[in-house]
Amino acid sequence: MKTRETEGMLLGLIGVIIFSLTLPMTRIVVQEVHPILNGLGRALVAAIPAAALLVWRRERWPTWQQVKGLAVVALGVIIAFPVFSAWAMKTVPASHGAVVNGLQPLCVAIYAAWLSHERPSKGFWFSALAGSAIVVAFALQAGGGGLQAGDLLMLVAVGIGALGYAEGARLARQMGGWQVICWALVLSAPFLVLPVGWLAWAHHAAHPEPLALRTWLAFGYVTLFSQFIGFFAWYAGLAMGGIARVGQVQLLQIFFTMAFSALFFGERVEASTWIYAAAVIATVMLGRKTAVRTAPVAAVPAPAPAVRGTTSR
Repeated sequence: MKTRETEGMLLGLIGVIIFSLTLPMTRIVVQEVHPILNGLGRALVAAIPAAALLVWRRERWPTWQQVKGLAVVALGVIIAFPVFSAWAMKTVPASHGAVVNGLQPLCVAIYAAWLSHERPSKGFWFSALAGSAIVVAFALQAGGGGLQAGDLLMLVAVGIGALGYAEGARLARQMGGWQVICWALVLSAPFLVLPVGWLAWAHHAAHPEPLALRTWLAFGYVTLFSQFIGFFAWYAGLAMGGIARVGQVQLLQIFFTMAFSALFFGERVEASTWIYAAAVIATVMLGRKTAVRTAPVAAVPAPAPAVRGTTSR
């Protein structure tokens, strides 16, 4: 069990490193593209390789019960987080948004206790609350004593996005990590075609000049890595190591995002920001030593043989 938990933590860390560039890349895209077009457009494009992979592997269709769970995943990680975080990046630096994003592990732990019946210990909740309190203190300090508009948008993104993380991890125990994000993308694609098409037409009408190469590259990253490949490792890690425990690894995303923002994009990171980040990382290490009782994986009825082939696990 310890080996499986460690593997889950490592997979979660890989996902976090991939996700850590999401906000900086999104900040580049929204300088030229409307946040909603970026948020929904990246999911629609990512649905293409997702569908190709499902067809290539000849995956069975999910059950109706799983489809309802995938709708929750889509709400959180395909609609809410991409759109609201992109809107936030119009007004706050990526490094600042990353610290506000540090509230997500606490939200994931709460949803894990609700949806997956995980039972973290008091020590775990103490470390999770301590990390979240540090994040809130940072947001207030950086905002001059009050929350900025970008902070509120990030809080909405975090609150709903964490629901998609927790529900996706629960489904990953039944379907497999990459299958969850692929099906969520494919099932949501028909609902995204019209709004994305209209937004793309409106953008071209208002700004007929071509997008800069760096914008296309940044959009390619948030599409292929942030919306697709990163979830392969992330959902698998949450399913293997426990949603609440592995979810705390995401607090490390603050450090990676700030480092990448400074290294690649020239954002100035105040010394106090590094201090706050170090304090949050300390809470992750503390929470790593606490107990979390996970619930057994529920049996899943075999799906109807709508598509020939076998399902990977």
